[in-house]
Amino acid sequence: GEKTAGYKGYSWATVVELLSTAFQSGPFGEDVCGVDRKTGKKKPMPLGHYFLAIDIESLCPEKEFRENAGRLLRALRESRKSPIGPGRIWTAGEKEYEAQLERETQGGIILTKALQNQMIELRDKRPDLKHKYEKFPWEA
Repeated sequence: GEKTAGYKGYSWATVVELLSTAFQSGPFGEDVCGVDRKTGKKKPMPLGHYFLAIDIESLCPEKEFRENAGRLLRALRESRKSPIGPGRIWTAGEKEYEAQLERETQGGIILTKALQNQMIELRDKRPDLKHKYEKFPWEA
């Protein structure tokens, strides 16, 4: 294998790029770099997106899938670590999940007064939200 990357990772990145651009005839490469190469100024990045929904139950029972995925992720995290690495192997979503748990133990996130007011205003404009959020925790 290569020292810093490999053809398999490159191939997967290419698949993602194809799915995010080819289906919509969207821009790719330099066209989504965010910088005008002639002027050096920032420019909008017209990114493409691709979403895939899989009905797990059509392939295997959900419980079995969760067990299989759990075994795979645990095996990745328990892999031999590089002596010069950070000491931990993170899997997708772990850092965000830990940050969420930490915020919850601290009482949640801080909402500025301006954001609170915007949320109230939005709720009051939309009947479906008014029914769901009759009263926010910060409202007297």
